[in-house]
Amino acid sequence: MNRIDKLFDQKKKNVLNVYCTAGYPHLNSTIEVLTALQQNGADLIEIGMPYSDPLADGPVIQQSNMVALENGMSISILFQQLQSVRATIQVPIILMGYMNPIMQYGLEKFCAAAEAVGVDGIILPDLPMYEFETTYQQLFEKHGLKFIFLVTPETSEARIRKIDGLSSGFLYAVSSSSTTGNNKAISDQSGYFKKLQNMQLKNPILVGFGIKDRATFQSAAANTNGAIIGSAYIKALQNSIDIQATTKEFLNTLLS
Repeated sequence: MNRIDKLFDQKKKNVLNVYCTAGYPHLNSTIEVLTALQQNGADLIEIGMPYSDPLADGPVIQQSNMVALENGMSISILFQQLQSVRATIQVPIILMGYMNPIMQYGLEKFCAAAEAVGVDGIILPDLPMYEFETTYQQLFEKHGLKFIFLVTPETSEARIRKIDGLSSGFLYAVSSSSTTGNNKAISDQSGYFKKLQNMQLKNPILVGFGIKDRATFQSAAANTNGAIIGSAYIKALQNSIDIQATTKEFLNTLLS
């Protein structure tokens, strides 16, 4: 059983997925960040693969992408860093990124490398559903990689059901049609989250975009399986001199 399936089999509520940018704040910070997240309560870790034009991301994550690229991070280096990650990291790992650098790297090569290092799932916001279904789905399945699609408050019920049928692992419910790190009130979207819950979809649901503290995490998780936090954690790491201590303090305020 895939680690993501195991997680949702064992934990139905308040699942915390934390996003970090590979190679941020420093090129060799990746494993240190993963270790700190696992030790301090993250159930799932989403690693962002830096890209110069991250369309779904707000200014905080965009800036972390720029820093990571300037640090020298690349897909090849990330796979080198993750080579022995499963010796110490047991929580599920998802890679989040964009099609352009992956196609340059080679999609089949990318999927094989992800499987080899123990990655569990992939999020590619700019891969159209039709292309996934007709061209790439079998490739991800061949390498045991869950593929996670995003839905928004504007996504029609018919399309949500189609996306749910194609997704595996979980559904990423974007809290509002904007970028990550937005300041829209999560509590205003409770009707949308309840609607998703009442649809009795096959995949668990995690809410992302705008989750920044304990209140927004609890609000998002009230009618779903949990939430994804990214920009707020990246912000906490910006001036950190001790990643372990910063992560512990950040997750304590979120979960305690």
